[in-house]
Amino acid sequence: MSAKQSPTSFRQWAVVVFGFLALALAFSARATLGLVMPIWAQELGWSRSFVSGSAAAALLVMAMVAPFAGRIVDRHGVRATLTLGLSLVGIGCLIVAATSNAYVFLFAFSGLSALGFGIVATHVVSTAIARLFDRNRGLATGIATSGATGGQFLIVPLIATVLAVFSWRWSFLAIGIGCLALIPILWWTLGTTEKSDAQAASERAASSLKADLRSIIRKPAFHVLFWSFLLCGYTTAGVIETHFLPYASFCGFGPVPSAAAYGALSAVNMLGMIGAGWLTDRMNRIVLLGSIYILRGLTFLILMNVGGSYEMLVVFAILFGAVDYATVPVTASLVASHIGLRVMGFAMGLISAGHSLGAALGAWSGGYVFDLTMRYDWVWMISTGLAVGGGLMVFLLCCDRQAPAHAI
Repeated sequence: MSAKQSPTSFRQWAVVVFGFLALALAFSARATLGLVMPIWAQELGWSRSFVSGSAAAALLVMAMVAPFAGRIVDRHGVRATLTLGLSLVGIGCLIVAATSNAYVFLFAFSGLSALGFGIVATHVVSTAIARLFDRNRGLATGIATSGATGGQFLIVPLIATVLAVFSWRWSFLAIGIGCLALIPILWWTLGTTEKSDAQAASERAASSLKADLRSIIRKPAFHVLFWSFLLCGYTTAGVIETHFLPYASFCGFGPVPSAAAYGALSAVNMLGMIGAGWLTDRMNRIVLLGSIYILRGLTFLILMNVGGSYEMLVVFAILFGAVDYATVPVTASLVASHIGLRVMGFAMGLISAGHSLGAALGAWSGGYVFDLTMRYDWVWMISTGLAVGGGLMVFLLCCDRQAPAHAI
């Protein structure tokens, strides 16, 4: 590698590393809410419905801010975008650590931090990767965005240890300090991107938000990717992240084995994202994405037949983990080629908003269906149909063209 190429290579992989770390911290902050929920019920008198409602409110805020976060990375680059998002997440977590007031908590977590969650998101990181990488784009996207699940696997156990040894306040304090401590390192390391980001931003500033939105929604590929990703949110962040552990308890498994199965799911999830990214660079992406959705749908059939078999629960966790967030790098690659790099951040933001809406619907409907039937069978049957439907929808994309390096 020549001296001229070295800074570019460093810049590329620095964005991958910081994208992974930023997503790991942001997603860990969200996961910490579930860890402290029982403690808050005892110590502060906050009901589970109140804390769950604050989480749902945060999801809605994330859905609303996602397109604007994509617009920010389109216009100002990844360094400024991640700095803004980490600042909001960090400040929000520090306020949560310091308060016992429910309204202040809502402002901090469902307001400030939720804005940060919507900015430090997979669509922002994947857009930055797509603009930097011509070769190995899918692999780089898979590695960077795997921080979303890697954080739950690597950081959340550390946070749980802090919670057990000290208190829940120290857990949020640790995440807040981690977010703010990462900012100056990120800002200095990604300084080489500032000039090119500013130059690219000036080129993209010629078009208005309205014109870009009109251009995006006129593309059939956007609608295919939007609705399939909405179904993705329903079947992952919606029903599984919300109802997997309650279902395990319903089947008679204790908290420790249930958490161990979910930990296995998260670990395989991270590997699945990286593997899907690697395959994105090497095979037909439409076939890959459609197959991921269909295979995900079939895994719910295993979940329906767990009964009292812990081995079946672990088999589901491993198989589902392999196709859980694996849609992210493939979807990002298809957005880059079928919608265009110039508006990729905005388009991915809109698609990610659909994912959050699907997740909120899945979380709510799963509980509603269970309350009606007192069983989870229909929850998993509906999820099977929606996941397979999402896969079939992907095959409507007419061709699998790769985006050239200068695609706009």
